[in-house]
Amino acid sequence: MVFGRVEDEMKKRVISMAVMSIMSILLLVGCGSKKETIIVGTEAGFAPYEYMDGNDVVGIDMDIAREIADYLGKDLEIKNMEFQSALVAVQNGTVDFVAAGVSVDEERLEKMDFSIDYVNSTEVVVVNKANPMVSSVDDLDGKIVAVQQGNIADFWVEENIDAKEIKRYTKFAQAAEDLKNNKIDCIVMDQFPAEDMVATNPELIILDGVLFEDKYAIAVKKGNKELLDDINTVIQKLKDEGKIEEFTAKHTSKKN
Repeated sequence: MVFGRVEDEMKKRVISMAVMSIMSILLLVGCGSKKETIIVGTEAGFAPYEYMDGNDVVGIDMDIAREIADYLGKDLEIKNMEFQSALVAVQNGTVDFVAAGVSVDEERLEKMDFSIDYVNSTEVVVVNKANPMVSSVDDLDGKIVAVQQGNIADFWVEENIDAKEIKRYTKFAQAAEDLKNNKIDCIVMDQFPAEDMVATNPELIILDGVLFEDKYAIAVKKGNKELLDDINTVIQKLKDEGKIEEFTAKHTSKKN
């Protein structure tokens, strides 16, 4: 009887050890198969570059971000935040890169590194359709001009226009509401988001003419040359293959 009990105990221990070994192996395999994550910062109020589709952040920039993640063999995590906050986040390493219709200027070049440009942008003027306080793109002096805070239009208007007031918004949606209610005279913004804005706000209209032209690039932390080189490789490939034009067509047609 004693030998029988010892034998039973040994069998239980063997089985227990075998189960633990199998669980350990499965755990290790699971950990080994999990991809690393790369984080992109953006501001999803700038259609068609980045905007909300239900609970998902989508757009031209997000398609490019996914291509970058795929090239690196990583999962993409999207952090939606205010535009200025995204630029601060990439500087302190909270996000790996920013894709948010970011323009390059000398001040930003001192704080961040930038990819090659991937799109040309055209800046236009949006006014109240029924009560336009601005008659043309050359009629901004002495007006209350709205811009997105930290956007290239913010700096351009400050440097080139003798505005009565520059009103800075974190979200274009609030600027649109204020323009409809005649609290501001116009909005200076990129043409594609402007087209989206007037499509959803028929009280507004885009003036004829171009205020100025710009280019967008992706921002990374200063000195992160390895990631920057990888991003440039992806962007150049997308440009060569006409993919960015495809992304643009997809998201402009979806929003119209």
